[in-house]
Amino acid sequence: MSSELDDQYEVFRSLLDTATPADAVKKLQILRLPDDTIEALRERHEQRMLEIKELEEPRSVVRGNRDTWYTGPREDDVAWNAVKRIQREAGWPDEAVQDLDDASTRIVSLLSHPKEREFSTRGLVVGYVQSGKTTNFTSVMAKAADRGYKLFIVLSGVHNGLRRQTQARLVQQLVHANPTRWSQLTGLDHDFVPTENAKSYFGGSNQTHVLCVVKKNAPVLRKFAKWLESASDYLKDAPALIIDDEADQATVATKTINPLIRRILDTLPKSGYVGYTASPFANVLIDPSADDLYPQDFIVNLPKPKGHFGTEVLFGRYALDGEDPADMDDGHDMVRSVPEDDVSDVRPTSRAEVEGFTPAVTDTLEQAIRYFWLSTAARRVRGTGNPHATMLIHTSVNTLVHDSFWQPLEKARIHVRGRLSDPEMLSRLRALWNAETTRVPAEDFGEKTVAFDELLPELPGVLDDCRVVMDNSRSEDRLDYDKGPVVAVAVGGNTLSRGLTLEGLSVSYFVRAVSAYDTLLQMGRWFGFRHGYADLPRIWMTDELQGWFRHVATVEAEMRRDIDVYMHEDETPLSFAVRLRTHPSLRVTAAAKMKSAVKACSSYGGRRVQTHYFHTNADWLLGNQRAARTLVTGAAAAADRHDARPEDGRHVLHGVNHELVLDFLEEYSFHPKSQEGDSRLLTEYIQRRVKAGALRRWNVALIGTPVRNDEDSFTFGPDISVGRVSRARVHYPAEPDFADIKTLMSRRDAAVDLKNVSEKMKEKEITAARAQQLPDTGLVVLYPIDKDSVPSEKRERREPLGAEEHVIGVGLVFPEPSTEDSQVNWDGSYISADLSRVRLEEEDFSALEAEDAG
Repeated sequence: MSSELDDQYEVFRSLLDTATPADAVKKLQILRLPDDTIEALRERHEQRMLEIKELEEPRSVVRGNRDTWYTGPREDDVAWNAVKRIQREAGWPDEAVQDLDDASTRIVSLLSHPKEREFSTRGLVVGYVQSGKTTNFTSVMAKAADRGYKLFIVLSGVHNGLRRQTQARLVQQLVHANPTRWSQLTGLDHDFVPTENAKSYFGGSNQTHVLCVVKKNAPVLRKFAKWLESASDYLKDAPALIIDDEADQATVATKTINPLIRRILDTLPKSGYVGYTASPFANVLIDPSADDLYPQDFIVNLPKPKGHFGTEVLFGRYALDGEDPADMDDGHDMVRSVPEDDVSDVRPTSRAEVEGFTPAVTDTLEQAIRYFWLSTAARRVRGTGNPHATMLIHTSVNTLVHDSFWQPLEKARIHVRGRLSDPEMLSRLRALWNAETTRVPAEDFGEKTVAFDELLPELPGVLDDCRVVMDNSRSEDRLDYDKGPVVAVAVGGNTLSRGLTLEGLSVSYFVRAVSAYDTLLQMGRWFGFRHGYADLPRIWMTDELQGWFRHVATVEAEMRRDIDVYMHEDETPLSFAVRLRTHPSLRVTAAAKMKSAVKACSSYGGRRVQTHYFHTNADWLLGNQRAARTLVTGAAAAADRHDARPEDGRHVLHGVNHELVLDFLEEYSFHPKSQEGDSRLLTEYIQRRVKAGALRRWNVALIGTPVRNDEDSFTFGPDISVGRVSRARVHYPAEPDFADIKTLMSRRDAAVDLKNVSEKMKEKEITAARAQQLPDTGLVVLYPIDKDSVPSEKRERREPLGAEEHVIGVGLVFPEPSTEDSQVNWDGSYISADLSRVRLEEEDFSALEAEDAG
């Protein structure tokens, strides 16, 4: 760079001491510097800032299977350390704080570096209902703020209650902890209202982080988008993080909210959009090829917190592929049956019956209410845990129906309160309490057993304190937990069905008709933590609803197993779509949100599985060598044809019986971190396909380097040897007995048994060629990897493999299921996003292929 430009850059730097880059550029324009000179100065400054930042943060480190710039918090971080301190002061154990730290670090590590010139990151975080998602995204916001993100936008559901609750949490944990570092655009009692001079929030003189918590409401979002656009000249220096809480609600496939969210994102040159939800079914079915909010960069599971009551805990689930049904738990014995005959007494059967409907206090509803009062009295005896006690009654979305419950419920309360000295009433209450505590013993949950005679003195006070609250969009008497301990029977609909926490919820009476997975899950306000009364929650619902929840628990478990593939395998949401099991009576989500979904294979159909995690100890490695030699020896004896190409380091054995492959999978040991490489899952899948007439024949290929001498070769069987390949491992912080080679197979290797395949063919073209040439034949590829593999100059961030014995890598290539075996693999029982129109930049295998070619 010329001396003149160096001098001009020094002037530019001096301007930056008192101005933002945008203001400094305007001053240079006033000095009449040419536009191309100003652009060169600005680009030089951005590059310098990146270089400085990279001295503070590593250019790239590996977490899971991803490269990242963020390695975790520093000791001098301000916002995160405040959040951590608040959690500890609230009584969080060190283990829980560490789990929060790890989970939030994982998510921040997937965001873009705030100093990048431009970026648009889109991700999704999947939590559990009532599991602490707000605490997680608060931690993510804190860590992002500590690294330079400027603008924080939280899209907080569609109801005022949830928006206010979220605002209060963020103010308490972020703003109050460091008040001089934050500017707020919204408050506890008001959503976004445009202010004058939006630029002032983003100019160089304002070094604070900007916080905005808004509802997903069209007029509010429209005003906010217009306000942001008025500051567009300054937003290039304002990295933004958008948190979409309840990201499946209103965000997906809506005519007003969805375009407004995308309009806001389009206004921001640097934006990270992260959706949070416990029911992500709609989000993972967005069309990935459209300009929409599909989480194309990452999807992350939040770990299930210890002590959390989730779907599976309460309802059990069915066995997944590879699981023994005998090992499945039916869930805690906390769900009580409501007869179908009772439903018409507590919910109108048609719209015509709404007007004038009066619910009856059926036997099951009476049991539920009385048990609620008894359990609340028992909690007062214990004197631990949440001071609030809430019961939920949810039978209809209609507010007239909600209001009709007040009189019968209040009458039931007065009736019990007036007869507490009646021996018959006491006998009934005692029998109910003894029956419930016998079915669910307190000691099983580490809680104190409370006898009926112990809780009885507390019962009058519970009944006196209990209020019947109608919490819906019309009511003025809403649940308010800020004015001291609450005892409430809450009757409501949608305002109680998502996001909002019902404090101390212990009893639920739920017969609401639902039609989709996400609605069903979000209605489950009983999910969450029950510290101090883990033995006491109860749910009354119909048997049909219980079955639906059990099915959804199975869908959840299967979906999370798919999502974990992103963490452990070399896949992204653009290369592998999360699959969702369907149900004959329930939709996965609303029809409009599924319009881009396609039928999906239930397991490995059309996929390529490869090992890239390995132990490095001799016993494990020698066991896998034996498994490989047994397979090759058997295959060589039984193959229809042996295609030997020792000069290329290739052998292909055609037409091998599937039994040899199953025997190999039983003997070969996959590393426990491998999500896809699971012997039981692979075996069960192959066996199902075999029963349907496919995958009975396999090809077995050996991929190595040309044999030069015995010292560099690996012998699989008589006259079958190849030279060992080199696969250095990715650098990791010290982890004994572990190696990750990142990539095993090249695209060319996945087509080693096909005819007329060009090296220039892309992945999808190879898949199509396999469907045409070998539609029902699988492929096993074995690689002998040299234990002393060292990285080549082209393979950065690698280190020697350092194994005690030579490693056997395995690749498996599965054809897509054909119509002949559709009943077990392509029967419409699974759907996913359609990735067929996604254009991916395929991985560059040139360095790998050059090494294998010798």
